[in-house]
Amino acid sequence: MIRSPRAWALEQNDRRIVFASGTEATMFAESRPFSVSQHQLPAWKAVLPIGGHAQLLQPGRPMVAASGLIVPPQLAHACAATSPYIALFIDPWLLPSGPEPIRLGAGEVRRLLAALGTTDSHGPDTGVDLTAGYAELRTLAGHPAPLDPRVAHAVHLCTSLDPDMPITSIADEVGLSAPRLRALVRQDVGIALTRLRRWGRLRTAIADLPDSTAALAAATAGFADQAHLTRTARDFIGRTPASLQRAEG
Repeated sequence: MIRSPRAWALEQNDRRIVFASGTEATMFAESRPFSVSQHQLPAWKAVLPIGGHAQLLQPGRPMVAASGLIVPPQLAHACAATSPYIALFIDPWLLPSGPEPIRLGAGEVRRLLAALGTTDSHGPDTGVDLTAGYAELRTLAGHPAPLDPRVAHAVHLCTSLDPDMPITSIADEVGLSAPRLRALVRQDVGIALTRLRRWGRLRTAIADLPDSTAALAAATAGFADQAHLTRTARDFIGRTPASLQRAEG
């Protein structure tokens, strides 16, 4: 599988988006307010507005607004930031499980932004310190329980090392049947292994944007086609690949 660059910045007119991905976290930062449609991300999300506040709307529930928010995996919600913001995405096994969003105070948001190395009101550059940001986030959310080593190896293969490796081959490598491996991943992580694999592929595809075509990014990341990539992006992050590319004309 071809590996993509892990960081980029897009600047056009009054819009600036920065993407970076590391071992502990993936990041979007945008220099203007933005909202995303309802989605279910198979990862933790920390929304860190720079000077404004975050809004979260779940179906049938009142809107939640705070200086910042930590959103648990698989929560169906729409989200917005009223100012420039950073959004951090953390794999589900890297923070302790919890069913409800965590409100962050202004001081906690400032500490997270400082850990990331953000001093500019428009957000970070591609040299953002994701490791320090994750460490600070873990002081707020807590330390996760250790994964079964077989599960840890399987999710690492599926999301980072070799997303194209068949699940039966991964199961053989860790000495389990495929059904038993799937069950263990659901038990320890709470999310299906195939869904985690799509999340890993989405990160790889986004790393190829904004300079690649969506079709090429989809093929490089292992999606069936561009439509599959677009559906996954809407499902997982509430926005399309086109919103992360340069406008034509």
